[in-house]
Amino acid sequence: MTKEELYNSLNFIDHTREKRGEMAKIILANPELIRPLMEIVFMVDDPISTKACWGLEFSAKHDIHPILPHIDYFIKNIHTIKHESSIRPMAKMCELMMLEYFKKNDSDIQEYINTKHLEQITTACFDWLIGDHKVAAKAHSMTCLLLIGSKFPWIHPELKMVLEQNYADGSAAYKARARHTLAKLK
Repeated sequence: MTKEELYNSLNFIDHTREKRGEMAKIILANPELIRPLMEIVFMVDDPISTKACWGLEFSAKHDIHPILPHIDYFIKNIHTIKHESSIRPMAKMCELMMLEYFKKNDSDIQEYINTKHLEQITTACFDWLIGDHKVAAKAHSMTCLLLIGSKFPWIHPELKMVLEQNYADGSAAYKARARHTLAKLK
């Protein structure tokens, strides 16, 4: 499948699990499509980029490992995402990566993700947490920052401060996740 064919196939993806799952099967069966899919993800002014985000996220949910050889490209461009419908799946991907990275038994991912990557994910997550974004992106960011904070001790006090400052104005879902995160910080 060429990049153009991949682009055209993204027109048929919608928000349903079924359609996102179909795209994930195609991507995981053809890992050479991951880089072109990421290139479409980061065509941020094109409405198809959001559908590419959904496909990439679902692929990562099934297996994060085929995405790892492209981690430099992903991390370098993550800050360019601006549409809310794209931010949530990218925040989820960061969360999936951090959950795998901080597992004790997964050295594969630790070979791909370095300190600079962790710093860039930290920056993106704080931006999503502090910015005017929906709760899902903030929740995924909280998890990432909680995990990365075990490696960079300065993160936990900053995370705690942000959560406490924004707690009163947060939605019920935000407050629930913030309470959960704050409890783990104690």
